[in-house]
Amino acid sequence: MIWDLITHPSNIVFSISLMLCLFIGVLELILLMFGGSTSFFDQFLPDSLTDVNHAEVSAEHTEGLFTQLLEWLYIGKVPLLIWLIIFLTVYSLTGLIIQDIFYQFTEHYLSAWIIAPACLFLCMPIVRFSAALIAKIIPKDETTAIQIDDLIGRTAQIVLGEAKPNSPAQAKVKDQFGQIHYILVEPEFDLVFHQGQDVILTQRTKIGFQAIAC
Repeated sequence: MIWDLITHPSNIVFSISLMLCLFIGVLELILLMFGGSTSFFDQFLPDSLTDVNHAEVSAEHTEGLFTQLLEWLYIGKVPLLIWLIIFLTVYSLTGLIIQDIFYQFTEHYLSAWIIAPACLFLCMPIVRFSAALIAKIIPKDETTAIQIDDLIGRTAQIVLGEAKPNSPAQAKVKDQFGQIHYILVEPEFDLVFHQGQDVILTQRTKIGFQAIAC
């Protein structure tokens, strides 16, 4: 009975989903055995979905509806391969269970053109719930995202050029997480900061920071 359910043409989409789930599971196992990392695939996600810091501090940007949908589904909050396993498992099982129940009452299966897209929407809340549970279980690095004002009061080092009033130079500063950020710095007073000099950030400007000598 189960074999007939899986192999029926109306359920072929769900059968393929189960096969893909098995394939991805084997792929993940192989990557782990050879020292690979499933996070390799996360690089294809939009930057706003990951917790990776960039070298430069940038202003917050408005997220599109598509990105918000991906966040709602916890894509980026769990490794992409694990999320795909969750989705394919939930999607295929949802479709097969519905088809089995429908068959018990009618002795017919719903058309694949109807059940396949319907299950795509029906399974999403379950996928989100499952991904949220996994996100709480799997170990992950703490986010090192900061607000740009958090850098005020920290010591920066001029790394390129000379900084003069209204003529900033590039500097690097380490935040509370040990992450290096490259910023533009100019003196708060009528001074000149030379390359290699340490300065203390005092306030923000439109393009970077003002600083005083240490």
